This record gives sequence, C-alpha cells and structure tokens, in this order.
Amino acid sequence: MTIDRSQPVHVIGGGLAGSEAAWQLARLGVPVVLHEMRPVRGTDAHATDRLAELVCSNSFRSDDAAHNAVGLLHEEMRRCGSLILSAGDRHALPAGGALAVDRDGFAAEVTARLAADPLVTIERGEVTGLPAEWARIIVATGPLTSPSLATIIAALTGEDALAFFDAIAPIVHKDSIDFNRAWYQSRYDKTGPGGGNADYINCPLDRQEYEAFVAALVSGDKTAFRDWEKDTPYFEGCLPIEVMAERGPETLRFGPMKPVGLTDPRTGRRPHAVVQLRQDNALGTLYNMVGFQTKLKHAEQVRIFRAIPGLGQAEFARLGGLHRNTFINSPRLLDGGLRLRADARLRFAGQITGVEGYVESAAIGLLAGRFAAADWKGNPSVAPPPTTAMGALLNHICHGANAGTFQPMNVNFGLFPPLAGKGADGRRALRKPAISARALADLDDWLAVPAAAA
Repeated sequence: MTIDRSQPVHVIGGGLAGSEAAWQLARLGVPVVLHEMRPVRGTDAHATDRLAELVCSNSFRSDDAAHNAVGLLHEEMRRCGSLILSAGDRHALPAGGALAVDRDGFAAEVTARLAADPLVTIERGEVTGLPAEWARIIVATGPLTSPSLATIIAALTGEDALAFFDAIAPIVHKDSIDFNRAWYQSRYDKTGPGGGNADYINCPLDRQEYEAFVAALVSGDKTAFRDWEKDTPYFEGCLPIEVMAERGPETLRFGPMKPVGLTDPRTGRRPHAVVQLRQDNALGTLYNMVGFQTKLKHAEQVRIFRAIPGLGQAEFARLGGLHRNTFINSPRLLDGGLRLRADARLRFAGQITGVEGYVESAAIGLLAGRFAAADWKGNPSVAPPPTTAMGALLNHICHGANAGTFQPMNVNFGLFPPLAGKGADGRRALRKPAISARALADLDDWLAVPAAAA
C-alpha cells in the first residue's frame, strides 16, 4: 500500500488530549494541524484562548507512582515524553503528595511550546465538517464538543452521544481566609514533591456546624436544568457537593470533608469535619475548595460557604458552576487503536472517549498521537500492554467495559490484570507497588520496540 505522507494529521481540539496528541505526533516527525475553536467560538467553562486550559481543578491528583494508579500514569507519561506532564512538573504547586499546577503558567507553557514547534500548525476556528481530503483525524474535542461537530459524530456513529454533568469548584482569595480558625496541614502530614507537609488550608467544623452546613446545602437554591438537560446523569467521580449531601448526613464526612489525618491546633484533636483548600496559582494568592464542585446559584454559594469556619469573610475569585460533558460509547464504537469502526480515518482521544480526569484524558491523547504517527509512517500501531496504566485504561474503554452500561472511568488498580506468580498472594499493602513495578518494566519493554514508537 502506498503511504501518503503529504498530508498532516488533523487534531481537533486544543485541550489536554489534543495538545498531547499534537506533541507526540511532532516528536515523532509527523506534521500536524491543531484546530482550536477558541477564541473564535467560546465555551461556558473556559476563560482564555490558551491550549490545555484547566477548568474544573488545578490538580492532577496523586503523584505516588508506587501506591496510586494515577501516580503510576504520571510516571508512564513522563517516560513517553509527555508535554502535559513536563509542563505540569515545571509549574507544580505545593499539594502534599499530589501534583497540582499553576493554571496560568501551565497553559501558557503548553501553548508556547506547541506554537514554537515547526511541525505544528495551530488553526483557530470551529471545525464544522470533516473534509474528505483529511486522511487522518484525531477528534479530541473534550467535554464541550461544539453542536455542529457533535451532530457529525452522531451521524457517523449511528447513535446519540452520551452525556453527563461535570461541576466546577470555587476559588478563594487566600488573604480573605481567617487563620484564627483555619490552619495549614497535609493529611497525615504527608510530604509532597516540594518537601512540604502543610500544603493544604484546613477549615474545621464541629458537629453542630457540620449539621447546619449539610442542611444549608440540601435546602439551598440550585441551578435549574434546561429541558434538554434533565435526563443527563452526573459522573459519580465528580458529584456536586449538594448532591452528595442529599445522599445522607454523613456522606460528606466520608468524602471531601473527611477529617482523618488532621489535627486542629486550637484543640489538639481531630475535628468532626473539615474543608480543605489547595493552592491554585504560583503566587499562592488563590486557593481551590477541594471537592466543592457545585450547582448552587452564585448568591447561595457565597451565603453557605461563608458559614464555614475560617471563610466568614471569604472573597471568591471564581464561584462554582456546572457544565455538560459529552462522551461516546467507546466499547461499541472504537477499535483497539482508538479508531472509529465506521470511519477508520478518525481516531478519538480524551474525555470524549469516556475517560475521566485531566491525566487520563492526556494519556489517551498521547496514545492517539502515537497510533496516528505509526499509521502515517506505514508502521503497525502497537498498544501498550494491559499491565501498564495506559494499557489498562485503553483496554477498559475499547474492550473491557460493558457497552450497555458504559460510563466515564478514572484509572484505578481494578483495571489491571491481577499479579501472577510470586507476589500474587502477598500482603495487600505490597500488591500495589508490585503492580506498579510490573507496569513500568512492561512499559519500558514496549517503548523499546521500534514499531510501538512508530
């Protein structure tokens, strides 16, 4: 077969997945056109025209590669030369054992590095069609796919795209927090990559304060859904705080407001419940309310959140919000190389494939870019083994999930094949490090195969 190398690969969407896919293509010597509709057409969630803008949180979650699946995914992506992890590491903020980033610096660096790459052309404007002359396309439009492109995708797949709601947490000005009540501490005093063990601001609630807060969340005035949104489900991994409160009075104490591993210095005891805030920018002037994504109306957010001890005079740089995410039924529609079975020139990447989380989205973008580069060069695209974090995630969305009940999924150790042989029956505490060690060894073997690297 004659390989047409005159045409670039077209990547639609300049979020984390699209940016990572474009970077991988360019690193492998393949020309790429990266299409981003902002600022020509804006979205309800984005505030800038930068590539890889973070909207829901500034956290890439745990960076512990030995004990946490997303931390393992971080390390695998670093070994694959990920732009997203490189920029994330460069703009990391104190966050205990997590990798949190300065939003502005992170997005500015991703944008600058792609704009400076001679093999990357960035085109601004909405893609309203898929021209026949585009031989290779990666659709990485994320949770806010434009209506015109969503219509095209629905026509190609023969079914409507699935959808769910994703919520945004408020951001507080640090200088408005009352440190007569609040204090710095990481859970269990865990030390992060920067060496700090006091990377979170904690606001304690006693039993009476907690019960009043839960009651206020449940009764608070919330954003009404439009008719076309009413049947859209929430994603279980990113529930609005008030929806969690409605599930039972103790739900929040075992979720984002759990007090374990923390000691209130005023009392010397563990509080009944706690609200944690995590640094959101490099200057340390803004803090994100961890796990407090919400669909409360803005005036209600101010009223209810100022009832939290330490936030009585809180000034908000951004209040919470809600947006509709869209994803396809990947087990039914995609092959193991992320290609659309109905049109093999199209690959999908990022949240639209049904992965959840910034890192997972970027990881699928990384794989889509490598697969498309292999195809452009006429080489076979070899998927990473399912024993790796990237391979386990890919296997789940393309093969492992039930197409009839498919929902977005974060990476987790439950997606990995069980250990075999020595170590399989060992203590549970040792199992995760063993799975991680196996994953990194298998990833290195995969990267050593020329075909896999396209």
